[in-house]
Amino acid sequence: MMLEVEGLNAFYGEQQALFSVKFDLAEGGVRTLLGANGAGKTTVLRSLCGMVRTNGDIHFDGKAIAGWPTEKVVRLGVAHVPEGRGTFVRLTVEENLQLGAMTRRGRAAIAADIDRIYDHFPRLRERRRQQAGTLSGGEQQMLAVGRALMLRPRLLLLDEPSFGLAPLIVEELFHILRQINRDTGVAMLIVEQNAALALELAEHAYILETGRIVMDGPAAEIGADEGVRRAYLGY
Repeated sequence: MMLEVEGLNAFYGEQQALFSVKFDLAEGGVRTLLGANGAGKTTVLRSLCGMVRTNGDIHFDGKAIAGWPTEKVVRLGVAHVPEGRGTFVRLTVEENLQLGAMTRRGRAAIAADIDRIYDHFPRLRERRRQQAGTLSGGEQQMLAVGRALMLRPRLLLLDEPSFGLAPLIVEELFHILRQINRDTGVAMLIVEQNAALALELAEHAYILETGRIVMDGPAAEIGADEGVRRAYLGY
């Protein structure tokens, strides 16, 4: 397994947010974390990136990375797309993509990767000279994903990629994510309120409730269980 998490606890100040969370993710796999608001899904992603205080075990490629600073985790090939997108609004689309490659060398390879991002997201190519702040919400989300991919990550952490987007844009984005996973082999861990879409994309799902994993299984089984859908997924 590329990522193995066991006995993970996380804290905001004195308040504990995660309790003995355990899961794993294989190279090239896609898994989703589901649950109500406040269940701890975002905290799991932040824990993997060294953004909150934790104890327990996090192994990436066999290396114990719990407690590592965020920039060191990024250099391993872990890219985080936070909720709210986090684009640099005064910079152009292309400047945002170049920033995504800050830790890399080799101009030709970086230019080739920017072209590849434009192939995945043709709308970004059309708007390459525009300030990111003038893009629609869907375009900003595509730019945030594109910028994260400029790291050439092995693991992409996506926090609520559908948040605030129109249904057609969400479907388009998830279609592109599936294509990226297939074409590049980048593994994905997706936190998503739109459980139905997340379960279509992922092969395995974990359901969190008040900081604990209460259920997990193949995405198709979780999505087909009416009781689970009613109790935890709200559809």
